[in-house]
Amino acid sequence: MTEPGSPAPVPDAQLPGGALMRLVRPDDAPALLATYRRNAAHLAPTEPRRGERFLTLEGQAERIAGQLREWEAGRAVPWVLDGSPVPGTPPVLGTLTFTGIVRGLLLSASVGYWVDGEHTGRGLAGQALAQAVAYARDALGLHRLEAGTLLDNTASQRVLLRAGFTWYGTAPDYLHIAGAWRDHHRYQLILGEVEPRP
Repeated sequence: MTEPGSPAPVPDAQLPGGALMRLVRPDDAPALLATYRRNAAHLAPTEPRRGERFLTLEGQAERIAGQLREWEAGRAVPWVLDGSPVPGTPPVLGTLTFTGIVRGLLLSASVGYWVDGEHTGRGLAGQALAQAVAYARDALGLHRLEAGTLLDNTASQRVLLRAGFTWYGTAPDYLHIAGAWRDHHRYQLILGEVEPRP
């Protein structure tokens, strides 16, 4: 279990389908850029509108650097789903990220994920989420994870429910997605009884 404000080691994890779940690296920028470009239409309904710089190598490098700063501060864990161990598979199949890690009396984090449009429906998101849940409980010592989905994102809702999350409400106008404030279903997973540290 890690101390507040310090990064937890993030070991690589081989997922059942062969992909590798690992901490994002600065040299992932070209592969992430290619994956975001290839998935622009797939991700557009569920993502915020991004500036033009996002779809540049410099923009991806800056984003990764920011994610790693958050990880070093103990506030986030940014994983990539690395497809390179699987022949004929793109080097990046998606991402899963913990953000807003809070210690003290809350011991909680938010989780978000996406998978390459050509690799959805194969259990990859569920495999990655199961790995992340175990990491949150065993390495980070968290009590709770939370996630949100658009109301019509039934695929992501199924992933969360299969991982043990429960629906606890709907937040109106929760996030600005695809150019509009959108309602979101909210889900949580209680990881267990953990004593907060003073």
